Amino acid sequence: MAAATVNIPNSITVFRLVLTALFIAAASFDSPWSYHTALITFVIAAISDWLDGYLARKLNLVTSLGKLLDPLADKILVAAGFIYLSVHPNINCPIWVTCMIIGREFMVTGLRQVAVEQGKVIAADNLGKWKTAFQLIFVIGSLTHISFATLDPTNPLVSLLVWIATPEHIIIPATLWIATALTLISGYNYIYRNSELLQQ
Repeated sequence: MAAATVNIPNSITVFRLVLTALFIAAASFDSPWSYHTALITFVIAAISDWLDGYLARKLNLVTSLGKLLDPLADKILVAAGFIYLSVHPNINCPIWVTCMIIGREFMVTGLRQVAVEQGKVIAADNLGKWKTAFQLIFVIGSLTHISFATLDPTNPLVSLLVWIATPEHIIIPATLWIATALTLISGYNYIYRNSELLQQ
């Protein structure tokens, strides 16, 4: 691999994959410490999603590797979060939503592979970025509810965060359905804008 592609943004992207692995490991346990660890690792990974893109543009370090690796790391992180929440008893995340999100990501990844074979690179568009943002908000909000529900409920901050993130209120469910809609729309948009790749 050329040294130019192993830059700070790409290193942060690889670090996000490591954080995703730590999140999966923590989510495999059922205890307060694992809930807190899962939340912290996921939040840091989500922040790194914004940070690597910002640094790539700021430092003019946008590479073809980054355009391929960054969306892939996002997809793995989001898929891990949704799979975990789909089986958690205290969170209402329908399995069909998770399957649709993962299926869409497989479709886009396959489309990108076709593009690579034809000497092209399909970068994430704005609609796809908004989709990812709402997906991350939903997962972080749900993880916050799971994690903070184990803390002292008399603490005002804990009580506020649990109230905001509770699945019974409108905020978290709204982010889920907005993310679901954007997943469908952005998936269609990728196919429509790159349909010529499938005709060659």
